[in-house]
Amino acid sequence: MAANSSGATHDALLDNDFAGTDNLVSDWYIYETMEPAVSQDDMFPSVIPDCDPTISPRLYHICVAPISLVVLVGLSFLVKRRRLHQSCWNGVPGLLSPANFLEEEGNRGLVAAVFGILFSSLCVLVLDRDPLPFITHSSQGTREYWKILALLYYPAFYYPLIACATIQHRLSYLLGCLLSWCHCVVHIWQKVDCPQSPKIYRYYSTLSYIPIILCLVLLSFWYPALLIRSFTRQEEALDMEVTGRGYYKKYLKAVLSKRPGNGSSTKIEESLVSRVQAYLRSYIYTPEDGFQIPLKLILSITTAMIAVYQVALLLLVAVVPTIQIVRAGMTKDIVVLLVQFGLVPSENPAVPGDMEKELNTVKYYLWSLEVCYICSLVLCCLLTCAMLLRTLVMHRSNLKALYQGAVLDVFYKAHILRPSRQAIVSWMSFAAFQTAFACLGLLIQQVIFFICSVGFTFLVVIPLQSGTSSHLFKIIQNMWPFWLTLVVAVIVQNLAAHYQFLEQHPLRKELTNRRALYIVTYLLFPINVLVGVLGGVWRMVISGLYNSVHFCQLDISLLNRSVETFDPGYHTYCHYLKIEVSQSHPVMKAFCLLLLQPARPEQPPGLQTSNVEEGIQLMQPKKVPPSRARFKQSRARWWLAYTLLNNPSLTACRKTALSDPTANGTQLSPSQP
Repeated sequence: MAANSSGATHDALLDNDFAGTDNLVSDWYIYETMEPAVSQDDMFPSVIPDCDPTISPRLYHICVAPISLVVLVGLSFLVKRRRLHQSCWNGVPGLLSPANFLEEEGNRGLVAAVFGILFSSLCVLVLDRDPLPFITHSSQGTREYWKILALLYYPAFYYPLIACATIQHRLSYLLGCLLSWCHCVVHIWQKVDCPQSPKIYRYYSTLSYIPIILCLVLLSFWYPALLIRSFTRQEEALDMEVTGRGYYKKYLKAVLSKRPGNGSSTKIEESLVSRVQAYLRSYIYTPEDGFQIPLKLILSITTAMIAVYQVALLLLVAVVPTIQIVRAGMTKDIVVLLVQFGLVPSENPAVPGDMEKELNTVKYYLWSLEVCYICSLVLCCLLTCAMLLRTLVMHRSNLKALYQGAVLDVFYKAHILRPSRQAIVSWMSFAAFQTAFACLGLLIQQVIFFICSVGFTFLVVIPLQSGTSSHLFKIIQNMWPFWLTLVVAVIVQNLAAHYQFLEQHPLRKELTNRRALYIVTYLLFPINVLVGVLGGVWRMVISGLYNSVHFCQLDISLLNRSVETFDPGYHTYCHYLKIEVSQSHPVMKAFCLLLLQPARPEQPPGLQTSNVEEGIQLMQPKKVPPSRARFKQSRARWWLAYTLLNNPSLTACRKTALSDPTANGTQLSPSQP
């Protein structure tokens, strides 16, 4: 009986001990958070229910796609064919062109807006579960095929928005107004009806559609302006208008105008502030009189800016809300694990206490991580936009140099500026390459700058703020003799090279004390190896930063000149310039316009001709003294020779293009009776 009672007492004590152990474990690891509960809807976007707008995307595309097809067919009857069976149906219907990409005048803003809509639609369909609006709830196996089909569907779907402006007809402008209004109203209605969606982030869908809505709003104002303009202008002026003629005349005026002298040739030394201002102005594109950026470059910069916005938005909403959710849901149980692994500093990690201080430290770390991410993203966006603006300045400089025939100022070796298979393919894909490189460049920059900012924050800023020593400070403190030796070795070599091994004369510099130079070179070889390691690390860091920042610039190669052809971006840019210069040279276009002008009847001596082409048509119809005519004829021939010398690509076509002897500045004398 006693044994039984003692056994029962022993079991009771064991139970009490285990209960005490459980309480101890409970005191150590189980805590009830005293923070206010966070709404599940705010923390988890998956809780947001699917919203069905009044006009669903499927209904919208089912209704508008046939209308767009009918508009395309109708507009094709306003265009005549140029080659294929011109006698059939009087040359109609013809092939609709989206835009004349090689002309310098036209509705450039309208074309850029349509391309912006097209690229934004591409960004949306890449992350959408149903790439084709007609097909909903597609399976995982067939979704990729629908995405490929969507890549061809959306250009055709938005084709009428750009084709209505190319025809330059009042009916096409009216159809463009109706289509742009329809697209704009439906998109705004859908986003107002359903501003939130469970995809990635609750407002990501609405924010990603902002470029599309802005471009549609621009089209909604542009087409009515074109329609009103077509009624206010005279019909004869519309028929006789030549696309790009105004720009070519302005370009010739700017090139052939007499420039004022620069005054004294003495070079004035600029101050540091003025040099900094000049350097900053080199990153800002300012328009110049007589020069316009080609349409392809405008499209590439527009889509690249939209790409920066879309990628930055995706990077922001995919990471920052997640960090906020983790910080809001951080509990003391997780903090104990972090303390045990040594990731969070604690006064007594072996015996965890209240853990309130450690919990605040973890939340502060997560907040610092969020700040580093946002700051690096903002910095990357600013750098990418600055590089894109710098690209515009370089494009203008390169085009002006090639227009003047200075090929070696742009390319490493001489190039023949004429079309080729590679040049045509590169010209077609240039804007797309610029957009893709901007996306990848921003991603690479974000990864590099985020890692650098996190390392600097957690290794330097936070330890200095908290008064603790980090691993970096410990390494520097323990190895200070090593770093001091390297610094002293570098300083000694520079001082010895300046004062002992270099003999300076007024006109030359010579080596001296060569025996001592050889001794120092031998003795400092091991130390210079370590200095070289640090130099190699710095070279790797600076080359990575430089290449990541300039990754979006296609006008420069990130490779050496001997292997720059292996850089696909720079290779595409070089061939793009060949097509632009050979097919859109302003002087060549102005010359061709002069050849296409109809001959004017003779006028009485008292009348003066109007609209004389400055710098090209220098001869007046009235009779002038022979010396004056000979002077003007010589000057016109000199300008022709100057143009042909600076543009060798025009020489091959001169005999066939200039069959008329009056085109080179020679004025035929009237036939003698």
